Amino acid sequence: MLMPKRVKYRRVQRGRLKGKAMRGNTISNGTYGLVALEPAWITSNQIEAARIAMTRYIKRGGKVWIKIFPDKPITEKPAETRMGSGKGSPEYWVAVVKPGRVMFEMDGVAPEIAKEAMRLASHKLPIKCKFVAKETTTEEA
Repeated sequence: MLMPKRVKYRRVQRGRLKGKAMRGNTISNGTYGLVALEPAWITSNQIEAARIAMTRYIKRGGKVWIKIFPDKPITEKPAETRMGSGKGSPEYWVAVVKPGRVMFEMDGVAPEIAKEAMRLASHKLPIKCKFVAKETTTEEA
């Protein structure tokens, strides 16, 4: 599972999921991408399940980039614990995803194979997603 090697603060506040993605909203590495249409917390398990679904479908052809990283710890208190006595311990890690964020990128495969692989990956995620292709702009210097 993805998680940070070390963090400055072990427990963070929840925050709000408002606004659109200002960063990471363009395809930078690959040719095809999977874009989030809703705000959500994506867990490290969900990212890994989507990655496995994609790479299994493309059968070791092409290359996949994961453009989101779970760097937010989510804490939980043990079951049947009374209120108070501080904040719970970190249980899992999430990536904060806003609408417009490119979550996965792919290159080196045919468009129909990429689209199907991204569709399979989107079923592993808790949000609506959209398949996008990079605009083919050939700029000679």
